[in-house]
Amino acid sequence: MDNSLLAVRDINHKHIVVGLEKEMDLEKKAIERIKLASEMSLQHYGVPLVCTYSGGKDSDVVLELFRRSGVPYEVHNSHTTVDAPQTIYHIRQKFGVLENLGIKATVEKPVYKGQRCSMWTLIPEKKTPPTRMKRYCCSVLKETGCPNRYIATGVRWDESTARKDRTAYEGITAKKKNKIAINDEIILMNDNSEKRRLIEHCRLKSKSAVNPIVDWTHKDIWDYIRSERVLYNPLYDMGYKRVGCIGCPMAGEFADFPTYRRAYIRAFGKMLEAIHRAGKPSKWKTGYDVFLWWMEDDNIPGQLSLDDM
Repeated sequence: MDNSLLAVRDINHKHIVVGLEKEMDLEKKAIERIKLASEMSLQHYGVPLVCTYSGGKDSDVVLELFRRSGVPYEVHNSHTTVDAPQTIYHIRQKFGVLENLGIKATVEKPVYKGQRCSMWTLIPEKKTPPTRMKRYCCSVLKETGCPNRYIATGVRWDESTARKDRTAYEGITAKKKNKIAINDEIILMNDNSEKRRLIEHCRLKSKSAVNPIVDWTHKDIWDYIRSERVLYNPLYDMGYKRVGCIGCPMAGEFADFPTYRRAYIRAFGKMLEAIHRAGKPSKWKTGYDVFLWWMEDDNIPGQLSLDDM
């Protein structure tokens, strides 16, 4: 065989080996984070660690890491009321498997002011569309679950500039600015004083979080999914790069989900009615006007952006 071909084959082999070693290192580190958080959850909260699950690729990776970690755990999904049908079916499929294994898997329905709610009731209630500066949709529909619990999320640094300052271990209060971040590079060395800090930190917070894949890249996620054959949301095969709430933030989604487009327009119409009943002025005349401002016009001040997620 030609020496140049042998050299190329050798280089390719080395790339594969290096890639697998990196993947194994990432997996090991993530599982160590999960195990330590599990220990803290059982010691302080007296209940298993909760794996929060959205139905996206990052959640699927974290869920697989939990399965491999061997720790006791529960799984929680916040039903946003604006997830795509494919996402809902994917969540049901995953939760069905978990329940068959005896793992508690909970879908929490959103509540606002003591009443069941949805995006469609929340918009008129708030009298304003959700925007970058007024992200009430996230705080009500996604972030109220698992109070007084230790949770695991799929937050990653390379998802957005807003997540660059996130760490592997965090404390969460009603005011997100009051976070305490702990460096896992020290904790994972089994330093007892650092472990005590983490325990004390848990006691001060109503909710604590571990982000086991915080340092994974987009490529790392897909490499792991493919190499470990992790079942993922079918929306990705339809060309979607994200599988969050429909309408947040790209209007192009409505071509595939016209029912959601109509629902938003109706909700915006009811929002205008609520504004008028309150005797307040509005620059919009119809729900469709609001929709155009919200999703289709260019350079809308305050509009949601992927960098804010």
